[in-house]
Amino acid sequence: MGRPDGLVRRSNSMDNDENEYNPSHSNTSKSITCSHQLCESGSNCKNPKQPCPYTAKYASDGMSSSGSLVEDILHLASDGVNGSNTYVRAPIVIGCGREQSGGYLEGIAPDGLLGLGFGDVSVPSLLAKSGVTSDSFSICFGESGSGNIYFGDQGPSTQRTTSFLPINGKYIAYILGVDNFCIGSTCLDQTSFKTQFDSGTSFTHLPHQVYKAVVEEFDRQTNATKYSFEGYPFELCYRSSSQKLPETPSVTIKFSVNNTYVVRDPLFAVNDSQGVTVGFCLAIESSPDEIGLIGQNFMKGYRLVFDRENLTLGWSRSKCQPLKDGKSTSNASSPISLPTTQQQISPPKANAVAPASAGRTPKSSADSIMLYSSSLLRLLTLLMLLFHQLDVRRCFA
Repeated sequence: MGRPDGLVRRSNSMDNDENEYNPSHSNTSKSITCSHQLCESGSNCKNPKQPCPYTAKYASDGMSSSGSLVEDILHLASDGVNGSNTYVRAPIVIGCGREQSGGYLEGIAPDGLLGLGFGDVSVPSLLAKSGVTSDSFSICFGESGSGNIYFGDQGPSTQRTTSFLPINGKYIAYILGVDNFCIGSTCLDQTSFKTQFDSGTSFTHLPHQVYKAVVEEFDRQTNATKYSFEGYPFELCYRSSSQKLPETPSVTIKFSVNNTYVVRDPLFAVNDSQGVTVGFCLAIESSPDEIGLIGQNFMKGYRLVFDRENLTLGWSRSKCQPLKDGKSTSNASSPISLPTTQQQISPPKANAVAPASAGRTPKSSADSIMLYSSSLLRLLTLLMLLFHQLDVRRCFA
């Protein structure tokens, strides 16, 4: 029998294929055919029994993935009361990539991408429709760059919130309305725009006019010598004469109803070959698009709750430690299969108390390694819009 997780261990680390997923090596893998209700491309298939094809294209230049969909098991730990854990085996849909282009060929995201959007085949959608958790999840990026995801987390009662916005009447991404940007105590006029909160984007991108206003005001309030560092994408950079970065003005985003979001770490430190800090940059970039992107660097230090039931984003300060508070729901049981057609069109059912978190399976099932660990957040470090919203893993055949 093959490994239950379908992971293939290979000795050549240069090929970035040590953890490639092979459906034929997984005891729990099932092919999703063109006749399956979750196969969006089913109408294009010649035979309803053939594997369901997918194609995912991203905002990064020329980056795409195509292959076929499979069903397999995601292992989750449900954080219970009194420190007890219940382990859940949740069926999810995986895009098994056969052909990749762009950044994939350069080694970006070697362990795959985790779809967290509104699409029917994203992990939160499947967990909610199956009744495993409520239709909500939280992400927390720690200062070290690692972090955690909790499925079913609806956040503490003290968190601040703002509403998601539809695009052409549909909720296709986590879009928010920004009233204005504030640098220090100065709130800038004409910096209202729409932006997407995207954990798959490393750095923040602002519409050009907003970007120009923010950069000019930040520079006006910063007492440091401007400098251009070769090989970095940031326009506004400064020299630093010591390991400690100089005082810089705060960066604050104001959402509707005067809800403020203070960016904890808007800077990018520049180090020399010995690891000595020689400068820093304001880690934002200009975008020609009308909709901005709030990336990972603006998310650090917050527990961000993507509440898809109430269509809100919540945030509260956090050190990204295991949750001990907040409203969450999980039935802590393992569904047998993917959501049925009826579950796909019905509201999700969730009626217990603890969120399911991504982690390793219990020692008694040590061979069933989960597809993503709690440190998966460091893998999602490229500019992309996950409109297709599915898990994409490169497959070994």
